Amino acid sequence: MDILTFPVIVGFSLLVAFVIGLAAQRLLGIRLGLLRLLATGVFAVAVGPLIMLAMLRPFGLPAGESEDLAHADGVYFWFALLAIVCTVLASMVFIVVVEAFAPLGSIPPALVWGRGLRGRFKRGRRYWQIIGISVRHGLAPYIRGGRDRALAVPSGRAQFGRSLAATLNQGGVTFVKMGQILATRKDLLPAEVTAELARLQDDAAPVPWQDVEAVLRAELGAPISEVFAEIDPVPLAAASVGQVHVARLHTGDDVVVKVQRPGIRPVVERDLDIAARLAARLEGGTRWARGMGLSALAVGLAEAIREELDYRVEADNIAAVAHAHPPGSPVRLPRVHQQLCTERVLVMERLHGRALRDAGDIIARLELDRAQIARSLLGVLFHQIITSGVFHADPHGGNILILDDGQIGLLDFGSVGRLDGALREALQRLLLGIDQGDPLAVSDALLELVPRPDEIDQQRLERDLGRFMARHVLGGNVVGVRMFGDLFRIVADHGLAIPPEVAAVFRTLGTAEGTLTALAPDFNLITETRALAGGYMAEQLGPEQIKQSVTDELAALLPVLRRLPRRVERIASAAENGRLNMNVRLLADERDRAVITDLLHEVLVAFLAATTGIIAVLLLGIEGGPTVTDTVGLYQLIGYHLLAISAILGLRVLVKVFRRS
Repeated sequence: MDILTFPVIVGFSLLVAFVIGLAAQRLLGIRLGLLRLLATGVFAVAVGPLIMLAMLRPFGLPAGESEDLAHADGVYFWFALLAIVCTVLASMVFIVVVEAFAPLGSIPPALVWGRGLRGRFKRGRRYWQIIGISVRHGLAPYIRGGRDRALAVPSGRAQFGRSLAATLNQGGVTFVKMGQILATRKDLLPAEVTAELARLQDDAAPVPWQDVEAVLRAELGAPISEVFAEIDPVPLAAASVGQVHVARLHTGDDVVVKVQRPGIRPVVERDLDIAARLAARLEGGTRWARGMGLSALAVGLAEAIREELDYRVEADNIAAVAHAHPPGSPVRLPRVHQQLCTERVLVMERLHGRALRDAGDIIARLELDRAQIARSLLGVLFHQIITSGVFHADPHGGNILILDDGQIGLLDFGSVGRLDGALREALQRLLLGIDQGDPLAVSDALLELVPRPDEIDQQRLERDLGRFMARHVLGGNVVGVRMFGDLFRIVADHGLAIPPEVAAVFRTLGTAEGTLTALAPDFNLITETRALAGGYMAEQLGPEQIKQSVTDELAALLPVLRRLPRRVERIASAAENGRLNMNVRLLADERDRAVITDLLHEVLVAFLAATTGIIAVLLLGIEGGPTVTDTVGLYQLIGYHLLAISAILGLRVLVKVFRRS
């Protein structure tokens, strides 16, 4: 072969492959990526000559007489045309098979695949490293699903909690963070497991000052000396995600600077991806993971951790809570310097004091009343939840300060809950029902808080809530965490699913109960909450508030009331004269029309494919008639073409079915 002929043949073959791929794509009514388009064309170029040979030789074309094809009165033209149609049809079948097993979008493009190959190796090595850690700490039987019976008893759950905590602790920053968040999910995990996870410590070696300085300079866009009058290079605290430094602004304000560790985000993202894969695997192979909804839980944990990686979210959270903070409250929030806050740097006012769990000497020196501190903290949390709907969702002892002047400070707003107006109103009615000891009111409010299932035994729910209230509300001093656990158990037994926003409220109250009980052992969360709820409800149901609510409702209804008589008169007149009718516009939404139109098109194409196929079969079964060659009649030739057309139409419908699924 001439050296110049080979490139021409290759170029012509690629051109033919591209044209055939475009034809198959057009006939199927879909769009293909460039790689799939070329693969389809190459497949057609490979099988096309075989199809052409199979079509022409059995139909009476003698070997060696292909040069006379143009002079055969156009007979073989139709055979060649049928071969070309069958080649295109074969390429369409190739596309349908590929779409059935690997739909478009399920496989990354080749460029992305090549770029991510190194990352996949790292992720795979890390994945098996986490599996090895879990096996060493005794989680292998739980991963295989062979310890379901052990999880049914407290000792088995405690052992599982210890193994899980050890695995997460050795897994690194992301898994420690997950464990800490899971420790607050008493609505999902048994108390024995959360108790073990609560012992996880988020401590880490400090980052060298030169690395911290580089992050500050890159985020703030200026030398450190231009932003801060002074900053202590020795961190006040160091954790796995970031560390805190004490500084002073040029204005003289004392601040703390929270700086994210360099390079932590890629590590966290890789580990979050591994955690999601492990959760999906466990949910598919173990009963306990399915019952807990582990995949959905992993998604929620990933969202919470990603929010902690963006310090702008924490700055916005502090601003939102401060906006609704009650004036004159003994609880202080740090003021945020928004102009100095970025994704990896948070600058806020420094509150001088000690963490609540280490503040015994300050409380004793200032002769503070522990019960009053607990009451003030609970009052602020209650106000945030009921009134503003934006609340601190992690009030443990490390996030609460006793300041040097005896006030209380709240820190770490990385975890904040939010409730809309409808949920707050339902929660208020729930608290009012509990305060009045009314199971019916509690049941109605609870069904407004949760998505209501199609079928529910409301009478049994009321009886269970009545027993719950008799035990915890009317039965004297009871541990609050157990109360929340019993409430979640009732909800789960009746097939109800508590929304994450509402679960965050109970989780916050459960965390607050542990914190406040440690502060004041005689403090009763239930009694104090009922007192706060009663006072709040009395305030909301006072004469002035009722009068204001009625006035607001009437103001909103006034335009409707003004138009109502004229509309009633119009309707009555139309009914009297026999002209009352009703206009209903079906499929008024353009999206609904598009769905119906696509469906009708697919039904029509499927009908045409079936009709054409039946006609083709009937023509192929007819004996006699005009002959085209010695072995093929005219009816058979037409039938073959119609059969190819029927297959094309059928594949057009089939590929859309595969893409939709």
